[in-house]
Amino acid sequence: MHPEFPNVPLSGVRGLIDGIDDALLALLAVRRQLVSSAAVIKESTGRAGRDGRRERDVYQRARRLGRRLGVPPATSDRLMSLLIDDACGQQGLHPDAATAVEESAAFDLDQRSGPIVGRMLPATMSTFDTTAPTFSWLRLLPPPTRLAPFLRRLPSALQARLLETAMQRVLAGPLADGALDALESRRLGIEVSDLGLRWVVVLRGGRMVVCAPDESAESTVRGTATDLLLLASRREDADTLFFQRRLLLTGDTELGLTARNLLDQMPWHEIPLGLRIALHRGAGLAQAARAAYHGEPVPD
Repeated sequence: MHPEFPNVPLSGVRGLIDGIDDALLALLAVRRQLVSSAAVIKESTGRAGRDGRRERDVYQRARRLGRRLGVPPATSDRLMSLLIDDACGQQGLHPDAATAVEESAAFDLDQRSGPIVGRMLPATMSTFDTTAPTFSWLRLLPPPTRLAPFLRRLPSALQARLLETAMQRVLAGPLADGALDALESRRLGIEVSDLGLRWVVVLRGGRMVVCAPDESAESTVRGTATDLLLLASRREDADTLFFQRRLLLTGDTELGLTARNLLDQMPWHEIPLGLRIALHRGAGLAQAARAAYHGEPVPD
């Protein structure tokens, strides 16, 4: 058995695996938020806590995607079972997905058009650029623009809650110390260009809150999801990103520069370690995926 990427050191492979693990945990956190919202909706509309048909659909969709990506059905079933059990635990429901797995498997055997064991991605997607540790599988990750329609379907209230929670965790230290008091009541905009998302945030009473959708920003920073992640994780310098016009500042330039300088001066070590690791690896994965998608060498 020959290694897929012989020129890549084990540490590099493990680093990318760690990045994916961190991304999976971040996605799980978002999924749990959505499960909580679904539970509230079901309770308010009198729906049952568990929906067998919905669970079968989850397994079948995972198997269909798994076939395309070379993931064995047993593996996708175990993953979906863990997610469903976790969701049931959140809602105080009995976590027993075995029946849904069995029914999904029976349906899948009836519907599939050919064998799925050993089915892999086309050979044309298995190239490797020896000039840098570029993994062809990174091209499988959809660019943010393809995720935009799905993210825009998230209720604005849920988006606001997730963003406020993230800001509160990242800025907990500076907010408690009063280091950001100069921004009190000033409206700052964040635009994620490739995701089509826009928020206006303001510091009120020691907390960063998201304004109503119709409120305008005094100063706005605009950039792609990847470049904003690189800025937040400090993998790239703010001056470089603005100089290369990968980030744009509009509106009250003085306010924007004040906010940037305050954030630049924020002690990085005060951010919780787990969050620092997730930001750093998540930004690195996003940067590598963007490079691979465009056929460029993956940055070190």
